[in-house]
Amino acid sequence: MQPYHKTIAELHHDLINKKYSSVELTSLYLKRIKNLNPKINSFITVSENIALENAKLADQIIQQGNASSLTGIPIAYKDNCYTKNIKTTCASKMLANFIPTYDATTVTKLKQAGTVMLGKTNLDEFAMGSSNESSYFGPVLNPWCLDRVSGGSSGGGAAAIAARLVPAGIGSDTGGSIRQPAAFCGITALRPTYNLVSHYGIFELAPSLDQVGPMGRTAQDIALILQAVAENIPNQSITQYSETLNTPLKNLTLGIPKEFFSVNLNTGIALAIDEAIKNLEDLGIKIQEISLPNSKNAISTYHSIVATECLHSLAKFDGKYCDEEHIKANSIAKIRDLCFGTEVKRRLLVAGFIEFTKKNHDYYLAAQKTKDLVIADFADVFSKVDVILSPMTTGPAFKLNEKIESPVDMYFSDMYAVSVSLAGLPALAIPIGFSEYLPVGMQLIGNYFTENKLLNIAHQYQKITNWHNEIPEGFD
Repeated sequence: MQPYHKTIAELHHDLINKKYSSVELTSLYLKRIKNLNPKINSFITVSENIALENAKLADQIIQQGNASSLTGIPIAYKDNCYTKNIKTTCASKMLANFIPTYDATTVTKLKQAGTVMLGKTNLDEFAMGSSNESSYFGPVLNPWCLDRVSGGSSGGGAAAIAARLVPAGIGSDTGGSIRQPAAFCGITALRPTYNLVSHYGIFELAPSLDQVGPMGRTAQDIALILQAVAENIPNQSITQYSETLNTPLKNLTLGIPKEFFSVNLNTGIALAIDEAIKNLEDLGIKIQEISLPNSKNAISTYHSIVATECLHSLAKFDGKYCDEEHIKANSIAKIRDLCFGTEVKRRLLVAGFIEFTKKNHDYYLAAQKTKDLVIADFADVFSKVDVILSPMTTGPAFKLNEKIESPVDMYFSDMYAVSVSLAGLPALAIPIGFSEYLPVGMQLIGNYFTENKLLNIAHQYQKITNWHNEIPEGFD
């Protein structure tokens, strides 16, 4: 079996047993990126020289017998994660030449764990989008079908992992930006509890909702990365997530929210979820129907909050790092018109309407009140069940340009994701099958700081299914 077919745990086993070196492994992935990335456009920057230097250091650590479970493992970062001396563009013309002077906390922690950075992955501009079509550097194509979107905004990472161009990555999730592309591309990805992983050094879209999280092939991959990047939260202890993956699932109750199984749900996804529920019942989990009545208002609530907060997040940009010298001499208004893409300008217009008109009270404050109702719904449900299972998307990946002219339709592709974001809860997306020959996923939602429970369920499910090992044709 080629190394790029293997999980992080399997690669770690091979590295410490000297089947190949980290330099050899890194070189293999760099070759695949060079040959296959042009098909899907998942990387903005490939840091070849730095990757090989990091791999040499990792090999020395392995040789000394001091390797962690991530030493020598290649990884990629969404290009809104600050990386010292390496471009961080946020997929925008506005930051085409921005080179940070420091690393994001997550990058620092994974460096300390011995990972090897292959580069920076593509995204929707400033993480605003659900399809990865708004990037200044071009859309990311879904490796399962090149006329389909990869999802957004972390679509570059999801596509790269699915295409086996990198074993794992780091993304950011404001309203589903890790989980939705994971479902579209057939990988596993986690939005952790709000603030469990540091936001420092990640471009802020909506600070009250943004969360950094790992993306990989399997729940075990996610557990290994989470162990390295999780922060010490007051009154909480950091679990060795990989040590609880095989805990028996007896006496767990899984809640199924009736509101999430509407007439809009793709038939293939509904059938795949039914089958997944049967698999979980076979593992000893009990099933119970639940209700999340305020989820119907989550989309409008989410976009009101994001629009208002992103207005302040983008206020600091003046064209200093734009890639065209003549633009810098123009007025700020002209610079923003030329350097921001359509979706960013659309959201800024919405934000301006909310922020600077009499509607502020009607929209933003009402959204905060509705957010509290969403949180209360989850609190009530978690007094009755351990974990919630829901669809991740209404359908499989849609076609390129299909929803570009209909932003409302685009926003509704995140309808199952945003309630979790509003509540700040952890949620794990895992592949569960195919519909229309495209991968589909489900979402496991937990109470605060119960990532170990989500990963435990997903790992047990992945031990008896094979969806996480499927490979797109042309990338095997």
